Amino acid sequence: MNSYSPTNWPPVTKNLIIINVLIWLVEYLFPGFANNAILKYGGLHFWGADNFNPLQLFTYMFLHAPRSPYHVLFNMFSLWMFGRMMEQVWGSKRFLIYYLVCGVGAAFVQEVVWAMTWKHDYLTEIAKLNGMTFDHMKQIVDQAVAAGDGRFVRGMAEMKSSMMTIGASGAVFGILLGFAFMFPNLPLYLFFIPIPIKAKYMVAGYAVLEFFFGVGRVADSVAHFAHLGGMIFGLILLLYWKKKGELL
Repeated sequence: MNSYSPTNWPPVTKNLIIINVLIWLVEYLFPGFANNAILKYGGLHFWGADNFNPLQLFTYMFLHAPRSPYHVLFNMFSLWMFGRMMEQVWGSKRFLIYYLVCGVGAAFVQEVVWAMTWKHDYLTEIAKLNGMTFDHMKQIVDQAVAAGDGRFVRGMAEMKSSMMTIGASGAVFGILLGFAFMFPNLPLYLFFIPIPIKAKYMVAGYAVLEFFFGVGRVADSVAHFAHLGGMIFGLILLLYWKKKGELL
């Protein structure tokens, strides 16, 4: 176990923040290049879409919304707050492995959720546009696709191609889970709430909220299940390390 010093800024945490911020600056300064190249090829797309590439399971976690600084600032602030302590406890190599596993795990869960929901979302949207019930629209689409109607085939292809997620949030939520796992009783403070909350309760609360937001399909453009995916894969890795006696 490495000694922890709150004044140190360990190398992996520092470099992850630098890389994410630099990429976001390029996205912000060159929006055309960001949309036509960086997000197009580096953002995580649905595996059933033409613009999917397996490398996106990794690259997406280094990209953030180019038009607003809040997305990248929140993720990097959280990484700085919790990642530096975890890296000093685990060491740089183990911390990097954990971070990447959580990020890729989050992407995998997002892909599974997309696979389960994309057609339902497509049918719901076009049913609303045409003033029909979901079941009626589904019957029409199924018959049209079976008959080879190119309009619906192209529409579904466009729907799949439009699905994309970016950001380090899945990996960061995994870091939060790891922090609570290692320091469950350490008191933390939420913004504007001057009452300390133990880390294990705060992170459990985040997980419950993400689950209900995801199940409720809250229309906020946030990949809630990806956040949960980062936590789930983080927990699996933590339990594996603990079983092998390699947690510290």
